[in-house]
Amino acid sequence: MTEEYVDELDDALDDVEPVVENPSELYEHFRVVVDKGQSQVRVDKYLFERLVNSSRNRIQKAADAGLIMANGKPVKSSYKVKPCDVLTVMMDRPRYDNDIIPEDIPLDIVYEDNELMVVNKPAGLVVVAKTPDAKTHLGLQFYNKTTRRKYNALVWGVVENNEGTIEGNIGRNPRDRMQMAVLSDPAQGKHAVTHYRVLERLGYVTLVECVLETGRTHQIRVHMKHIGHTLFNDERYGGNEILKGTNFSKYKQFVNNCFETCPRQALHAMTLGFVHPRTGEEMFFTSPLPEDMTNLIDKWRNYISNREEL
Repeated sequence: MTEEYVDELDDALDDVEPVVENPSELYEHFRVVVDKGQSQVRVDKYLFERLVNSSRNRIQKAADAGLIMANGKPVKSSYKVKPCDVLTVMMDRPRYDNDIIPEDIPLDIVYEDNELMVVNKPAGLVVVAKTPDAKTHLGLQFYNKTTRRKYNALVWGVVENNEGTIEGNIGRNPRDRMQMAVLSDPAQGKHAVTHYRVLERLGYVTLVECVLETGRTHQIRVHMKHIGHTLFNDERYGGNEILKGTNFSKYKQFVNNCFETCPRQALHAMTLGFVHPRTGEEMFFTSPLPEDMTNLIDKWRNYISNREEL
């Protein structure tokens, strides 16, 4: 967190209202996970030691206004933090960092008008707002998950059904705080729905299309792993290991070559849809598969073809 942003956060804490009526309209500005060995201390003291240039009084005011949360629930300043607690400072407006540094890079501009610009870059499709109002409007759409998104993913294993729907609340994995997971307790996590459709079966992997009905953190990665089909080369969720296939050394070498061809999770945003911030028009844009994923899929096609010819 930059010092400039901490100053902005402190100013915002000075302006908080006495009570926040609708917690669903709040935006996360600061997050910290309490260490496993942390002794129990008041949350205002704990945050005071971690928010540069902040004051304990400001933090207490924020807690009184319902802006300090522990594990997603508002807490008072007297709340005693516990190991592995997820503490967040919330605000009534999205966070915007001030330390964006421009770069001189060539842009593949798909669409541009006075309010926004849609850019197709190697890692996927992004929206670049050109006015403060457009930035706020688009930011709210992404935050509230009202944008339309369709993805292609290469996953481990043979997906049995040609299409289906995955439902399951997603929250922090209690065994690994770096991962999200589908939680068995329906009272925990956030409701999440993913629709999938098989596009191509490639032996030990399957190319699928995923449409998000909700937009939770790592949703596709978590939902596909939940049904036994981890994304190919998804290091965080174990997809960078050989999860399906044979023990032959030639196969292992082939898979390792595939990992090198696409050195990231095999997931790509194919379609992005959103409402234009000024006209209200619903707009859709499509981005073709990037070269690394195209080459990866071609490798599996060739592997399957050669195996069938034997």
